[in-house]
Amino acid sequence: MKVIVVIAIATLLWATFNCRDAAALSKMPPLQTVESVDLKRYAGIWYEIARYPNSFQKGCLGSTASYTLRDDGEIDVVNSCRDAEDGRTRRVEGRAWVVDPATNARLKVSFFWPFRGDYWIIDLGPAYEYAVVGTPNRKYLWVLSRTPVMDDAVYAAIMERVRQLGFDPGRVVREVGSVRKGNEP
Repeated sequence: MKVIVVIAIATLLWATFNCRDAAALSKMPPLQTVESVDLKRYAGIWYEIARYPNSFQKGCLGSTASYTLRDDGEIDVVNSCRDAEDGRTRRVEGRAWVVDPATNARLKVSFFWPFRGDYWIIDLGPAYEYAVVGTPNRKYLWVLSRTPVMDDAVYAAIMERVRQLGFDPGRVVREVGSVRKGNEP
């Protein structure tokens, strides 16, 4: 009985937050992704340069994401960071799968069943030197790079493009070295 009550409360909370997000989203045009992603080129290690603050990365510094293509077409995901308090490595493994095979730019990612989230590639460097990932409700945003540091001019241009896509650059926290700058909760 307790499990049913917990599931009912969780479902109610999920519906409440998604309805609120849907109302806000209805005022914005649909989020556009890049035209095409070559998953073989996208695979590998990415360094997080900046992100919207979120609860599951609170206290993370030096975040990286590693993507490895699997034989079944899915993608192994390993996210790691250094804990800001004790310096230990935090690591989580998951999987991703393409939901828009025409572009490979819209994926779902899951780190534990049954939860999954959108992973939309909304900006991508011509040489796959950077990527910007967001969600269609504009609740989450990450700026990734193949190198741990990004040129300020490139970063500024990305911030302008994400603003045009309906994201708020004022909410973004940028990691400089191992120190977060911005609105970290």
